[in-house]
Amino acid sequence: MSLSISSDEIAVAEKEKTGERAATEQSRSPARPTWIPRAVFAGGIVATVALLAFGGWQRRWIADDGLIVLRTVRNLLAGNGPVFNAGERVETNTSTAWTYIVWFFSWVTQARLEYVVLGVALTLSLLALVFAMLGTGKLWGPASSTLLLPAGALAYIAVPPARDYVTSGLENCLVICWIALLWLLLIRWSKAEQPGVPGLLGLAFLAGLAPLIRPEMAVVGGLALLLIFFAPMPASRLRPWLLRGLVVAVAGAVPLCYQIWRMGYYGLPYPNTAVAKDAGGAKWGQGFTYLWDLAGPYYLYVPLAILLIAGLVAARVYRAEPAVVDSAAEHGPGRIRRLRARLRTPAAVVTLVLCAAVILTVYALRVGGDFMHGRMLLPQLFLFLLPVAVLPLRLPEGGVRALTRRDAPAFALMVLALVGTVVWALLASGTTAIKTGTKINESGIVDERIYYVLNTGHDHPIRAEDYLDYARMRPMVETIENTPDGGLLLNSPSFMFWYVAPPPMPIPPGGAGHTVYFLNLGMTSMNVPLDVRVIDPMGLAFPLAAHTERLEDGRIGHDKSLYPDWVIVETGMVDRKPWLPWYMDEDWVKQAHVAMSCPQTHALMLSYKGPLTFERFKHNLLHAFDFASYRIDRVPEYEIQRCGLVDPVPPVR
Repeated sequence: MSLSISSDEIAVAEKEKTGERAATEQSRSPARPTWIPRAVFAGGIVATVALLAFGGWQRRWIADDGLIVLRTVRNLLAGNGPVFNAGERVETNTSTAWTYIVWFFSWVTQARLEYVVLGVALTLSLLALVFAMLGTGKLWGPASSTLLLPAGALAYIAVPPARDYVTSGLENCLVICWIALLWLLLIRWSKAEQPGVPGLLGLAFLAGLAPLIRPEMAVVGGLALLLIFFAPMPASRLRPWLLRGLVVAVAGAVPLCYQIWRMGYYGLPYPNTAVAKDAGGAKWGQGFTYLWDLAGPYYLYVPLAILLIAGLVAARVYRAEPAVVDSAAEHGPGRIRRLRARLRTPAAVVTLVLCAAVILTVYALRVGGDFMHGRMLLPQLFLFLLPVAVLPLRLPEGGVRALTRRDAPAFALMVLALVGTVVWALLASGTTAIKTGTKINESGIVDERIYYVLNTGHDHPIRAEDYLDYARMRPMVETIENTPDGGLLLNSPSFMFWYVAPPPMPIPPGGAGHTVYFLNLGMTSMNVPLDVRVIDPMGLAFPLAAHTERLEDGRIGHDKSLYPDWVIVETGMVDRKPWLPWYMDEDWVKQAHVAMSCPQTHALMLSYKGPLTFERFKHNLLHAFDFASYRIDRVPEYEIQRCGLVDPVPPVR
């Protein structure tokens, strides 16, 4: 006769004992009204969301990089496809999903693009906070028996960059909204006694969208899918292995199809922004500078430490019961079943988001962060604060006086954590971290919103024409109007003048068209018609520049710069004096002519400028990774040597 007891029987027995204890405690004391904790929780969400709405609206603006997205949307609406310049298949937006969300609401509403972005970004930012607090409330709840008070959510919105990027036109709003919704669904899944198959597949589909939200979010989505895949499958008519296969298929269908299309259409395995910024490169020193630039001025480590301790105490005091696993749904040794059961618990979900936050932080440090103050670390901060977005506070029926010696320390610590977070939030919310204004210091990091507010003279630069008051913008528009024959516009040291390299004769009817070569792609492209080509020396919209080597000492996020000699050749403009700008050298232009005949460079240009035939699509698909890793030398002479070509300029002896 066997005396062994299965783990499932032990779990059922423990649950029965827990229920008996709860029933006994409830019978000893009068029932507490459940509407009070629920009202407190709902009121906390409303108050926190209202604070973010007020703070975000107070700092409303659209960044120059946000306007870059709108140029692609304009081309989509015009029927030119998801491109920045008509006829050139270049993916200039890092977030694929953000581009198409903006396009969809622009198409539906037919409203001005800037206002569409403003409304969508604000809505997603507020929904992110709601989803985050609901998920954490579910983690610590139920709200009918515990006071759930804002903590981590309040800490997040107190950081000024978090409010700066509520309406910036960048994808931050979508990223944190997706993270928060995934968090909410994961917590619901982990606490459900028996999750349904449709809910499981919906969760898998959402996690699978990660690379389309933003490429590095694949870390979060990938970890979530691993957790779902190896956790116990819900009881259904399908076998567990078949259900797991269905999870993989549902999660991978959309991103896989888009990846195949991206590689064939654009000729790259990831957005061109990753090539332009060398997302695989390493700048650790700059990365730590970027981290301290966010953490130092606001003493961000103070609330993180306070909330970490409070979260650990809350996890010990208000430990959630694990979900009950249907043993009939899974087969295998008891140890494996117990391990799988632990994967479908709130503790596993909390571990997942914290691990993802650490991995993404390390990645941001490795690539050197960003030039925008705080922006690239906001998703990581949001992930770190998710488990403590709200903190639980449970009072005994008799009030504070009824606290036992055992419960009093934990209760006091939770109160202190909540008060400390509020005090810190009040101090941090009014802190100005970067006080250099329009000057960029040696770190290269700026308060992007303040920078453009001061440079445009508008408190809320939102519309494209608001940026006409930025240096060189209005003269650029006037120069295009005054040169009907077309030409290449190159910026000069003067804010009021542009050099124009003219097209060769004969001029076609209607002119040869204009190309603008300037760093600020967003404001430039949104203030000119779609038939004006806009490219940049950094390479966001100009693959030839994107495929140059990274400058070691360049400003972070701007550490590529292609000489304009290449652009003279690429656009086919007059390449001789006196039509060339005075600072350009005819010999360099001659060398650029030869350098661009390099077979690999020619193949790269065909990948995004050649007619999109089936053969071209297939060739791009097969060689996308080769194109992504290809680099040229920005100095024409050295590029000629690299390719083994004949230099047209005799060496000086």
